[in-house]
Amino acid sequence: MTCQTLTPAQARDAVARGARLIDIRSADEFARLRIPGAENRPLDQLTAMTHDGPVVFHCRSGMRTDANSARLAAAAPGEAFIVEGGLDGWRKAGLPVEETAGAPLEIMRQVQITAGLLVLAGVILGLIVAPAWFALSAFVGAGLTFAGLTGWCGMANLLAVMPWNRRSAARA
Repeated sequence: MTCQTLTPAQARDAVARGARLIDIRSADEFARLRIPGAENRPLDQLTAMTHDGPVVFHCRSGMRTDANSARLAAAAPGEAFIVEGGLDGWRKAGLPVEETAGAPLEIMRQVQITAGLLVLAGVILGLIVAPAWFALSAFVGAGLTFAGLTGWCGMANLLAVMPWNRRSAARA
């Protein structure tokens, strides 16, 4: 069984009639931007729900909900729907969103920025200062490969305890 797709307007109407709206993005994504009234149930922590009635799931772009439609339908006790285009589609339809000013970027975006800057620094320093600096780029590449293979990212864990991320966790 899979979820039926609703336009953002249809999803809004379903929620107004009592459907439960579930955001399957990570907690840091949810803290930054969300649909008013949505509950955050990250996909990696999603279990069977005990809610009577329909459930409407959404992510940022609709790709995560589409890719996990069968899993989402299995977790819902009744009818299960997904929002076409996710949060992005919701915003494009002119529907309201809540944004937390000053919330840090999502951890994975922080990892991408940090890794990109470290690789770039390693290449530039390797060309200008000494070839040994190329090892920095190799180290970051090896770390990203390890993270992809194991699901454990040391850089994400390190960034998560940085002061700007701890402040946002304390507010949530």
